[in-house]
Amino acid sequence: MSAEQIRDLNDAFRTTFKGGKVTMTASVAELPECVRANALQKVASFADFSQDNDPHEEHDFGSFELVGRKFFWKIDYYDKRCEYGSEDPANPDVTTRVLTLMLAEDY
Repeated sequence: MSAEQIRDLNDAFRTTFKGGKVTMTASVAELPECVRANALQKVASFADFSQDNDPHEEHDFGSFELVGRKFFWKIDYYDKRCEYGSEDPANPDVTTRVLTLMLAEDY
């Protein structure tokens, strides 16, 4: 597996929301629509990766503040049926990416 390939696939998914599934926790789903939309925009435009929040350089996690709340997002890798973890996250033919948006207190 190549961290660079995984990073490129994660960035393409995160910035377009194409090539995977986007989910949110119940607490995010309960927020006003405009807040959810702004939060998703922050995910798509997130670029604050560092060794502290991205030690494997895969661009699979981030956090940000919005409306006085701390949000996290995380990309996980599953097989095509979303039953098990992907055997090769660098291969989009065998991987379903799932991005979850959550409030920090949900974690």
